[in-house]
Amino acid sequence: MSVIENSKLTVVGAGSVGSSTAYAALIRGSARHVALYDVATEKVEAEVLDLAHGTQFTGTSDISGGSDLGVVEGSHVVVITAGAKQKPGQTRIELAGTNAGIMRTLMPQLLEVAPNAIYVIVTNPCDVLTVLAQESTDLPPERIFASGTVLDTSRLRWLLAARAGVSTSSVHAHIVGEHGDTEFPLWSRATIGTVPILDWRPETGGPLTADELDRVAVDVRDAAYKVIQGKGATNYAIGVSSARIVEAILNDEHAVMPVSTVLQDFHGISGVALSVPSVVSAAGAVPIAETAFDPGELALLRRSADALRGVAASLR
Repeated sequence: MSVIENSKLTVVGAGSVGSSTAYAALIRGSARHVALYDVATEKVEAEVLDLAHGTQFTGTSDISGGSDLGVVEGSHVVVITAGAKQKPGQTRIELAGTNAGIMRTLMPQLLEVAPNAIYVIVTNPCDVLTVLAQESTDLPPERIFASGTVLDTSRLRWLLAARAGVSTSSVHAHIVGEHGDTEFPLWSRATIGTVPILDWRPETGGPLTADELDRVAVDVRDAAYKVIQGKGATNYAIGVSSARIVEAILNDEHAVMPVSTVLQDFHGISGVALSVPSVVSAAGAVPIAETAFDPGELALLRRSADALRGVAASLR
């Protein structure tokens, strides 16, 4: 493993998600240097100042930023959060047109100042934007990928852990597919410890059932809508999720995460970005080709691919 020394993370976009990502990265020590870039000068300078005021308490990481693209220079990882935010009742796909235009303008500028960085796209719809960004930049798929269903998987594990009476880290389950309405849990491979999920016997509440798992899947899928309805945006959990992805890259962890890369002949699926278990390291993200799906799950994955392929085609 080759940890990147004197590492630099730049977060693009000083809105609620970008600022939360920078905040999480500072607290966790995700990178030695954290930078925040946004075209809105007054906003980004205020966020950087606010973050800097707390660095006495956040370890050795430092924070800088501004509205000059030079902020991005020298980055090892660039996390992109810039774009219009999702409104109450709006799907991620409905954001596609506006944010695709922003991405087309932004990516060439970022590549000019940080040509060797690994790019992590958080802006929604992240799967579609990853395909368009990869096509427009010709970056290898492992070097430009989306945060995908890393957060959705955390939501799933949190719900299951509470029901099963175990720690979240003891739940081994993934959400895969689109980061959105066609996502689904990979139930056939889900375990608590080493026990298949339907065989687990909680101390209280009786065993989990297939119907209960279906309800959990819906709760996970719709979680963002509930948060957005109540507070206008999701930011804390996606911020810390993004920081965690950054750590896997900068520390060359070879961690398995359900990030979203442009797939090439993954169970026959190509040319579309979907979240599947992938190895995340200093080289980027590589899907695990040996990931097994039962026939129903494979049909759901292809359904997800078809939905996103259609959206991407409409934006080209």
